[in-house]
Amino acid sequence: MSSLTYKSAGVDLDVYRQSMQKLPRLLRRTHTPRVIDLPGGFAGLFRLDYNSRLFARNYRDPVLVSGTDGVGTKVKVAARAGVYHTVGIDLVAMCVNDCLCLGAEPLFFLDYIAMGADDPEVVGGLVQGVSDGCIEADAALLGGETAVMPDVYAPGDFDMAGFAVAVVERKKLVDGRCIRPGDVVIGLASSGFHSNGYSLVRKVVFDAAGLDVDDYVPEMEQTVGQILLEPTRIYTRPIAEVASHYRLKTVIRGMAHITGGGLAENLERILPPNRRVTIDVQSWERPACFAWLQQLGNIDEAEMFRVFNMGIGYVLVVNPFFADAIRRRLADRRVPSWIIGEVQEGERGVVVQ
Repeated sequence: MSSLTYKSAGVDLDVYRQSMQKLPRLLRRTHTPRVIDLPGGFAGLFRLDYNSRLFARNYRDPVLVSGTDGVGTKVKVAARAGVYHTVGIDLVAMCVNDCLCLGAEPLFFLDYIAMGADDPEVVGGLVQGVSDGCIEADAALLGGETAVMPDVYAPGDFDMAGFAVAVVERKKLVDGRCIRPGDVVIGLASSGFHSNGYSLVRKVVFDAAGLDVDDYVPEMEQTVGQILLEPTRIYTRPIAEVASHYRLKTVIRGMAHITGGGLAENLERILPPNRRVTIDVQSWERPACFAWLQQLGNIDEAEMFRVFNMGIGYVLVVNPFFADAIRRRLADRRVPSWIIGEVQEGERGVVVQ
């Protein structure tokens, strides 16, 4: 019997090395002076306090906020389309948008990519997307890991997960406890499906309707692949724009990232006892992709709202006096928004009607 090697077991270290050579540039482009350079290190280093004039940060009572997530079966669409640079943006968005809900500033991000066989082009595309997402989120891509596991993933398959760390002064933590009757709910526009419900999306589009990624959808003026691979919107800069103008006032009383479970489940998570929200589903413009999918799969309206964001990717619960001003600041960041509901006293919950 010939001598066995790692390559004969399905892992080619030379190809792996080629993949890794592409990555340092993608990390460095996200770094601010708060990242401490550590060539060849086993972990990344990041300063919390920093005293330069441009990047000055000094915290009195900092609370670290962390979040982790993946992209779900949207990775199957990326693999089917051979388009890899968008799901990395999704990965960053799903993690940092969760951290933003606590009023936290994203600091850094790490990714994990697992695949059946190393492919430098695929790895490069995936990390390019993560790097792009980190720049949009104002977070440093501090490191990551690529695992080649031929007995776990079939050829062409991959998965990815991420981990974000953010920080907030304890007295500025936004946790929903201050939500009171009369507060209004501002819905921020999503960019489409984001990264939720793709098991249903793929079942409808590819299995039931028999479409493929290159098929053109006239009413959307896009291909199926373009519709389904639209990246998740990252809300870091719009939220920072609003928060920076109300440093001394409790204007934003709660925030929720609208992911799996839709508006009702995610908004309810931040409500204190005896607070109830009624959402008016006619109060915002839904992206056309939702009507397209609903008609294509004959999906019940209640199911659509239970699975998808339906055009609202993030919500703010705010003091009503400041609602119009907040919406103007969001518009300055090119994020459409609508007043979609109001808080009342009553049994804790969210009614979507």
